[in-house]
Amino acid sequence: MKANLTTTKSPAKAIVKENTFPVVAIGASAGGLEAMMELLKHLPADTGMAFIYVQHLSPDHKSMLTEILSKKTTMTVQVIDDMDLIQPNNVFVIPYNKGIEVTDGHIKLIPRSKSSTAISIDILFSSLAEAQKERVIGIILSGSASDGTIGMKAIKHEGGLTFAQDDSAKFTSMPHSAIAAGTADFILSPKDIALELSRLSKHPLIKAIGVKNGEEDLIENSNPDLKIILNLLHKATSVDFSVYKMNTIKRRIIRRMLLYKITQLNEYANLLSQKKEEIDILYQDLLINVTSFFRDPETYKYLKENLFPKLLKRKNTGESLRIWIPACATGEEVYSMAMILLEIQESKGTNIPVHIFATDLSEQAISKARLGNYTEQDLENVSPKRIKRFFTKGARGLQVNKALRDMCVFATHNILRDPPFSRLDFLSCCNLFIYLDNPAQKKAVNTFHYALNEDGFLMLGKSESISHSANLFADFNKNYKIFSRKINLGTRLLPALLPRYAQQSFSENNIPLMNKNKTNYF
Repeated sequence: MKANLTTTKSPAKAIVKENTFPVVAIGASAGGLEAMMELLKHLPADTGMAFIYVQHLSPDHKSMLTEILSKKTTMTVQVIDDMDLIQPNNVFVIPYNKGIEVTDGHIKLIPRSKSSTAISIDILFSSLAEAQKERVIGIILSGSASDGTIGMKAIKHEGGLTFAQDDSAKFTSMPHSAIAAGTADFILSPKDIALELSRLSKHPLIKAIGVKNGEEDLIENSNPDLKIILNLLHKATSVDFSVYKMNTIKRRIIRRMLLYKITQLNEYANLLSQKKEEIDILYQDLLINVTSFFRDPETYKYLKENLFPKLLKRKNTGESLRIWIPACATGEEVYSMAMILLEIQESKGTNIPVHIFATDLSEQAISKARLGNYTEQDLENVSPKRIKRFFTKGARGLQVNKALRDMCVFATHNILRDPPFSRLDFLSCCNLFIYLDNPAQKKAVNTFHYALNEDGFLMLGKSESISHSANLFADFNKNYKIFSRKINLGTRLLPALLPRYAQQSFSENNIPLMNKNKTNYF
């Protein structure tokens, strides 16, 4: 994922040698320097990994980090400079007045403003995750606040490994934030982190994923043990992951094998068959979805100023606006849309009922979305005005207010298996198709065509398309990947409708707003 954090970019670049070695990103704040020194003290100098260290410092504070850290390791410790080649067995320190992002295989130095200093770890981790995929290891050491939690989630999403310092941290807020969010694979002291990195550096899978097409070379799609794993998942969760793109599945499996120190796929298949709780852990790993509030600000601006007013205007008295957001993850996109819809109606003095149906495969994600509790870090892209208007402060952070929550119905749902909602005006399915194979994408598009009204609209992610279903949808706005539904007689039948639902009808009144255990469709 691309880091959705506002920064000011400059043209300075340092080249990253792609697909050859793991990059270990280490973030720290108060008390973190001592932890970093302890880590380096016990870390071999020949792991074959590159290390990038970011420390919270004031932009106008001259750093002595390289001099201090050089005393604890025989690796070369240097400040990242313009056009430097990132090499294994080196420690690279981000300049005290700079931040970095990674795009297209390059490290970009960016000015570090006072506001971006607080999220410099998230910027680094998220950018590395997007560029290096599973070849990133993220480490959070001692520090205050919660910087790094979002970046750790991004690393896990791409198949990388993550560490958080244990209670040996002088300041526990940063590592505890990552641990509480479920983004830390290992919770260890700095010394034990170093020992674990040393072990990982010798693992054959780490060496194999450092080369191009590592997943394909390590695990063939026809591998019988892969089929056993997919069957175990299907039996336990009723989700058929064989229709998902296999490289993503294999990255997550390899991640779990590394955590268990397993080198052979059949060993992991045996582990799954014997340890049922590991099936659920792998399942949740496969469902990790990186999301954020107002993830693409320009898209939300277009929806607020153009499309949503149009949809609201055509509603007669008593009619409701109906929206479905499948693959909603933990609800950030859902509440973002609810906010702008309330703002539109307040500005125009209208009171049209709005129903937003938000679904996901993950019950864990849906449970969090229903509660609507978020940290200040989660709300980084939400304006202070909106935070004041739509959130209330509580013991668990900031909670979405009742007006927003009342607009939204959250439920677990599988778009490839379960009957859809219907009579929809707008359907947003961003960044799900990138994980599905072509037949599954086509099946989903057929379902969406069925679910939408004749004048309804579908929105996809920026890198997604429905070229294989041009008979069902037409381009409406290419910039924002919004499509208008075509009236296509003969395609109104719901594809592959499960027999047990075929004769069942549903009433809107039958859906409890906070139903946790059962999904109703209508």
